[in-house]
Amino acid sequence: MNISLSSRNAFVCGSTQGIGKACAIELASLGASVTLLARNEESLKALVGGLPAANGQKHDYIVADFNDPADLKEKVGRYIGETEKNIHILVNNSGGPPSGPLLNAQPDDFQIAFNRHLICNQLLAQAVVPGMKESDYGRIINIISTSVKIPIEGLGVSNTIRAAVGNWAKTLANELGAFGITVNNVLPGSTETQRLNDLFSKQASRQKKTIEQVEEQARAVIPFGRFAQPEELAWAVAFLASPSAAYITGINLPVDGGRLGNL
Repeated sequence: MNISLSSRNAFVCGSTQGIGKACAIELASLGASVTLLARNEESLKALVGGLPAANGQKHDYIVADFNDPADLKEKVGRYIGETEKNIHILVNNSGGPPSGPLLNAQPDDFQIAFNRHLICNQLLAQAVVPGMKESDYGRIINIISTSVKIPIEGLGVSNTIRAAVGNWAKTLANELGAFGITVNNVLPGSTETQRLNDLFSKQASRQKKTIEQVEEQARAVIPFGRFAQPEELAWAVAFLASPSAAYITGINLPVDGGRLGNL
C-alpha cells in the first residue's frame, strides 16, 4: 500500500491546535510539504519549526482569519502566485460554531458559520484545483461532523452548516471525479480537543451537572467507551490524502468509536 506523500504540497487549515495540528504533523511525517493556515502567527511559527522535515520538505504558513473570506482569498492567491506551487492536498478545517438551541440562533450566527465553513472551503478549492489538475493529483478532505448523519443536540447552527458543507463536498466530488481529484469528508466523534472541553463546560452549566458527569454521560454512548485522540482523526485524513485512496471519493467517513446509530 502506497501512503507516501513525498513531493506533495498540502494546505492544512485550523492547524495550530486539535485535529488540524495533528493532521499537519501526520502529513509532514509522510513526506508532504505543509503550509499551515490559521490566524495566530505565534502558534504558526511554533508549529512550523517543529514539523517533521526530510528529503527536501519545506514547511511554511499563511496567517489568515476564516471570519474574513476576502482576506483569505487574497492571501492564498498571492501565496500561490508568488511561490508557483501546486497544492495537491487541501484539508479544510475550522472551529465549529457556538453551541445552543437552534431557535435561539440569530441570522448573523448562521452567516458567520456559513462564511467560515462553506465560503472559505469554496474559495480554497477554487484556488487549488487548477494546480491539482495540472499535477494530475488532488485530494480535498473536509473535517466536518457526525451531525451530517444525525443532528447533535445543542448544536443547532453547526448541524445546519455542516450539512451544507457535506452536500457541497458531494457535489464537488462529482464534478472533479473526471480529473482524478477526490473530495471526502471526515466526521469526528467526540475528540479530546479544547472545543470538546468548551462544549462539555457549557452543557454542564445548562444541565446543572459537573463536567465529569457530562463526560461520563458522553462516553456511555460510545461503544469504545472513550473519546478519540486527534491523531486518530489525522490517520484517517492521511490515508484519504494518499495515493492508495485514489478510488475513494464523495464519502462521509465517521471516526467516532461507533457512536453513530446508523451506517
